[in-house]
Amino acid sequence: MTRIREIKTTFTAGEVSPELLGRGDLRAYDNGALTLQNVFIKPTGGVTRRSGLSFIDTAAGDGKLIAFEFNTEQTYLLVITDSQIDIYAGGVKDATVAAPWSAAQVPQIAWTQSADTLLLVHPDVVPKKLTRSSAGTWSLSDWSFFTDSNIVNQPYFKFADAEVTLTPSGTTGSITLTSSADVFAAGHEGTRMRVAGKEVEVTDFDSATVVTVTVIEDLPNTDPTIDWFEQAFSAVRGYPVSVAFHQDRLVLGGSRDLPNRLWFSKSGDLFNFDLGTGLDDESIEFAILSDQVNAIRGIFSGRHLQVFTSGAEWMVTGDPLTPASVQIRRQTRIGSVIERHIPPVNVDGATFYIARNKQEIHEFLYTDIEQAYQSTDLSLLSRHVISAPVDQDYDQKRRLLFVVRGDGKFATLTVFRSEQVSAWTLHETQGSVKSVAIVGDDVFLLTARDGTYMIEQFDDTLNLDSALTGEVVTATTNWVGLDHLEGKIVSVVADGVVQADKTIVGGAITIDEAANKVEIGLSYTHIVEPLPPSEVGAAGGGRKVRLIEGIYRLQDTAALRLDVGRGLSDIALRQFGEDPVLDSPPPLVSGDIHVRALGWQEDTTKPLWRIEQSSPLPFTLLSVTTELKVND
Repeated sequence: MTRIREIKTTFTAGEVSPELLGRGDLRAYDNGALTLQNVFIKPTGGVTRRSGLSFIDTAAGDGKLIAFEFNTEQTYLLVITDSQIDIYAGGVKDATVAAPWSAAQVPQIAWTQSADTLLLVHPDVVPKKLTRSSAGTWSLSDWSFFTDSNIVNQPYFKFADAEVTLTPSGTTGSITLTSSADVFAAGHEGTRMRVAGKEVEVTDFDSATVVTVTVIEDLPNTDPTIDWFEQAFSAVRGYPVSVAFHQDRLVLGGSRDLPNRLWFSKSGDLFNFDLGTGLDDESIEFAILSDQVNAIRGIFSGRHLQVFTSGAEWMVTGDPLTPASVQIRRQTRIGSVIERHIPPVNVDGATFYIARNKQEIHEFLYTDIEQAYQSTDLSLLSRHVISAPVDQDYDQKRRLLFVVRGDGKFATLTVFRSEQVSAWTLHETQGSVKSVAIVGDDVFLLTARDGTYMIEQFDDTLNLDSALTGEVVTATTNWVGLDHLEGKIVSVVADGVVQADKTIVGGAITIDEAANKVEIGLSYTHIVEPLPPSEVGAAGGGRKVRLIEGIYRLQDTAALRLDVGRGLSDIALRQFGEDPVLDSPPPLVSGDIHVRALGWQEDTTKPLWRIEQSSPLPFTLLSVTTELKVND
């Protein structure tokens, strides 16, 4: 018989696809696992039970979470739901503001921030700005483009064919404009047009070929002219799809009816889009034209302005950007998600974005050697973890990319680019996760649990979801204030000891033993399951294998439930700690736990051990050493 000793010191390849069971030659096989559920991967290689979720508040409904950072001391969480924005500071609701977006429109909202103002855009809704005054009050209002002498410096475009003419009935006052083709709609009322370089405002829709206008600047004559434009953004033509700030300019990317067009404001004058005569500081406008559709889905200000479209990724250069120096070059042909806005995020100088096929997350990174951007699929070895993403954000503190999936689960990617650490894990909770936002160092989730939407925050001190904690001077068995979990079975940690599960009735429970401090919430199960040892295939060619002993190196762990071939069983960690006091909290054990195993296993594609436990207690696994035999 062949005896093999395998030492697994790292899980820095994360949960890899079962398709790699035959690729023991890959480094990812040695550093990966078959299942990593509800655990965070430490950049140093170990895994720890993921943080629990503390309950913050009940949300008005399904929606989107957005971070608003007024300054380093004042950060806010925005919860955008059907027709309203709820604003939270420090986990407490600060204000509620009425909003124009319906529940169906919320997923398409894009945004960017400058100081105390948040700009929000949607292709079917007038662009809005959310501002916080020095007095702490909040307001949501329409954008206002720069206006000088009643001339609005906004983007204009001729949507009709080039040969279509307009004929004015006069040159001043209230006149009519008659077109040579059907170009007008009722929504044109209140919009601006430029005819022969002069501005007019539509006051009345008469027909598809005739509108009444008020002349703002006297027209040169009443001759038919093809020199006319209408405002680019309106109820008739739609509004911007994406927005960003870049090189002191406000950048608008695409609109409903002009999906492949970019607009740059004047330098230092963010709401002035006057093209002027092409001077260096004046606004810029151009379309992305190529051999494929390029509907803009996102823009990101990084080393260059990065433009993510439905079919490709682009780089806009110009240092500085001027009408004469601006250039746009296609970099890769991946494409981004179409039906919703998922903001690209920056991770160590790279931009992470969701691919159009909704099965890949790409790293968009500039390389000095190529002098171009490259797109790398970060989910290549863990494709099963990515399933129709709907939201993402990056937690710099934990080095974790959070990705919310369409099925309500969420994934995390532990990222250390300099150390080539890229490890995926999958997470579940009793319900569905809808959105994620990182506010400062805090991670918030919007969850749906049996039809109730909740705002929850990751808390490293918790091991339950939607959890609340309580503390009293005199020990008690009665705990109230749990209305958000009404009718649900909850787990209880009382004075550090796990008590029997209880059902919430009337927002309260009665626990078995009186306690001064409790943690009450929904349980979740963490799973760690390794890949089959690659040495077995080389040594045994698929023959029987037996695990002799496993040595599990733990850190600050209070519970371990392990299966080494005979079913899951709890390992008595008390024997490895100090002599415990009766009914005291379990000790936090750090060190090696030796577990012997019996029995041969015929299927060498199955893992030799499995950790699976829902006990709401700390767990961290640093490494595993296994000794096994292969039947020759």
